[in-house]
Amino acid sequence: MKKDVIKKAFQLTFPVMMGYIFVAIAFAVLMKEKGLSPLYSLLLSIFVYAGAMQFAAVELLSSGAGILSAAIMTLMVNIRHIFYGLSLIEPYKKMKKEKYYFIHSLSDETYSILCTQDKNDRPLLLLIGLFNQLYWIAGTLIGSWLSEYLFFDTTGIDFAMNALFLVIFVEQWQTVEHHFPAILGIVLSLVCLVVFGQNQMVIMSMILILASLLAYRKLKGVN
Repeated sequence: MKKDVIKKAFQLTFPVMMGYIFVAIAFAVLMKEKGLSPLYSLLLSIFVYAGAMQFAAVELLSSGAGILSAAIMTLMVNIRHIFYGLSLIEPYKKMKKEKYYFIHSLSDETYSILCTQDKNDRPLLLLIGLFNQLYWIAGTLIGSWLSEYLFFDTTGIDFAMNALFLVIFVEQWQTVEHHFPAILGIVLSLVCLVVFGQNQMVIMSMILILASLLAYRKLKGVN
């Protein structure tokens, strides 16, 4: 793999690194506070790698929740990834075995970067996902180590994931020329929150946002 591709991937993911490491540290600290082994933290970051769902998993694991409850919770928290995948079907088709890791590493922040890149540059796309997961794993390891030797007041620490989402949104707002999709997403999300309530707003807002963006593309004649 060319050095310039590696360099570009690192440059693109550097802002994510600064967020992921600290958010993953928060995750590992919460796991330790709940009496869960650091090994669980590492395995979740490697094989689950689901950001917000890993924070939800802290309570699920510590409370002894059943498999069905965990499955339903995971579906609800990560339902948005269905819509991410729909917009990346064509790049998936062009990949071989590497597409399975590409799918596994598709986090919110990774998706936000991929949206601004050439979808035919598969080595770059894969490196973006790989680097971001490595940052998350590194933060998990650091958090597990720190929690063994330092005391943390974890009040409000679970808000770290929300803060990272906000940072990524601001960065994307500043780097793209057209803000209509972002404004549309905000407006429709708020409408769904009011109409459908907190529990159903994620699914409904994703459906409405996807339908609206498809209609917008058709109206503009974009293929």
